Amino acid sequence: MVYRLLCFTRSVHSISKISKSNKMNLDKCYFRYIENQDKVDICFIMKIKDTTRQFNLNRHSSESLQTLCGRIATNVQKILCKKSKKKDLVDANVVTVSMFDENKHPLPQDISCLSIFDYKSNIKLKISEQVFDIVFNAPWVTSLSLPKSILVGFPVYPEYFETMYTDKSNSSFNWYRGKGKNDKGHETSDIHIKWEFLENSFYYIPRSEAVGMKLKLECIPGNSTCVGPAVEEISKNVVEAGPGHCPFETRQLFTSSKLNDESFRCVSYNILADLYCDSDFTRTVLHPYCPPYALHIDYRKNLLLKEITGYNADVVCLQEVGKKIFLNCLKPFLEFNGLDGEFYQKGKTVSEGLACFYRKDRFRLIEDSSILLADAIKQESYLKPIWHHLESNAPLVERLLDRSTVASASVLQFCDYPDEVLLIGNTHLYFHPDADHIRLIQGGIVIYWLQHLKDDLQKRLPNKRISVMLFGDFNSVPSCGIYKLYTTGIAPDTLPDWKSNEKEAVTGLNLTQNIQLASACGTPEFTNFTEGFADCLDYIFYEKNNLEVQQVVPFPSNEELRAHVALPSIVFPSDHIAIISDLKIKCNHESVYVKK
Repeated sequence: MVYRLLCFTRSVHSISKISKSNKMNLDKCYFRYIENQDKVDICFIMKIKDTTRQFNLNRHSSESLQTLCGRIATNVQKILCKKSKKKDLVDANVVTVSMFDENKHPLPQDISCLSIFDYKSNIKLKISEQVFDIVFNAPWVTSLSLPKSILVGFPVYPEYFETMYTDKSNSSFNWYRGKGKNDKGHETSDIHIKWEFLENSFYYIPRSEAVGMKLKLECIPGNSTCVGPAVEEISKNVVEAGPGHCPFETRQLFTSSKLNDESFRCVSYNILADLYCDSDFTRTVLHPYCPPYALHIDYRKNLLLKEITGYNADVVCLQEVGKKIFLNCLKPFLEFNGLDGEFYQKGKTVSEGLACFYRKDRFRLIEDSSILLADAIKQESYLKPIWHHLESNAPLVERLLDRSTVASASVLQFCDYPDEVLLIGNTHLYFHPDADHIRLIQGGIVIYWLQHLKDDLQKRLPNKRISVMLFGDFNSVPSCGIYKLYTTGIAPDTLPDWKSNEKEAVTGLNLTQNIQLASACGTPEFTNFTEGFADCLDYIFYEKNNLEVQQVVPFPSNEELRAHVALPSIVFPSDHIAIISDLKIKCNHESVYVKK
């Protein structure tokens, strides 16, 4: 919440470039009240000699109209002086500024900037001979940019798109393309590019004929009552050729349509956080086989968005999600495609975490929560038996409590079958090779927490059937204790996992749980595939008494995985493979399902 507030506060000072070619902007002056700062933002475009200039002012709400008009006059006068190049010959009083109502009566000079808003409409601003209609709190774009990497066949969309008083569904997005170089191959200034209109849509997918061209996006923000000034953004780079066919496109032949009725599609995917991918160590040691440009998040997010949306999923749980990527990329783009979602940051200062998205026309989010596993093990009463067994082992406790691992839980109610509720868990467990014991403890914490949440939900929702699902990157192969704990209900003290590190060995601890789970995608050969390691680490566990699997989307072939040595690559945006399964609500024999 604090991060979002900071983003909003910063955004009011970063006004997007208002389109000077759109005539709707030329005769209006926009007043916006910034309540959390008690300031008034004023913006207008004015023709001065042979140019058009955008003016932006940020004034305190208590400032008088007389002072405001004087400030506007001063700002315009400065530009006139620059244009004249003879400042000493310019009359300081040549610019006159006034405001008047619909009856051409001047507004009182002693009223405050904020008081002007009481007039609501039909107020005019006159600057010398130019007259502007004053518009109050119009829909407004405060921030807008286009991706740095634009590829043929992959969606381009407005990034860092922040607005005020705006409803995206009532806004217009117009796409254009133009040649960034002239016939002699020289760079063309953006203002001289001849723009060709393409389409009106929130995002645009370039075709091959756009290679080498720049794109321009014009956004006209709107809400249910009015529209605001058109703003525009021109891509800094040109459209480039894409990587060709990606293996996920073959998988999408199995997910070409959305599911309905009792069926729903689930995806779990570790998308490889930028902070682990874009470094010299990654480029030279971890993934030297992958071209550096393909490791950059600007390139990889092209693939990620096309891949995730093409699965037409109803529930998507992601791991290693960067905070900025969630806010400025995943959430706005997936929201446009019918998915809503929340972000759950890891502990400490780690700037990545988990995300859970769900299809809004199929589910209603009842509630959600998250835990930091290192805190939960000490604080939660239902975990005390585990904690008491471990707390005397100092090396183990130090390592366990130093982890930033989190888990999230989203409670989703089916819109068509309101008696059916999914408790969706998501996590990403500790990765270290000698930490099977740490992961097993973490896995126990997560499933005990979900059991606690389910019991509490069942008390509060006695007439609902609650089905547990647990998504994630568990960094555990099928022979490890976590898989046994989840699918058999017990992780006995005889498991070799407990002794994966001799100094931290756990003795005499049995973990048990009574949620009957199965793996929706089974135990595929690979869900993680790098040059140094490849195995099954990712799972979607589901409560098999209440749900059943209808389809497991086939995995990429070994040839596809090895075509570029390993993952990530120019056609795989992560070192993990998305796991995808279609599930169905099992019929409750006590009742017959009837759509609401």
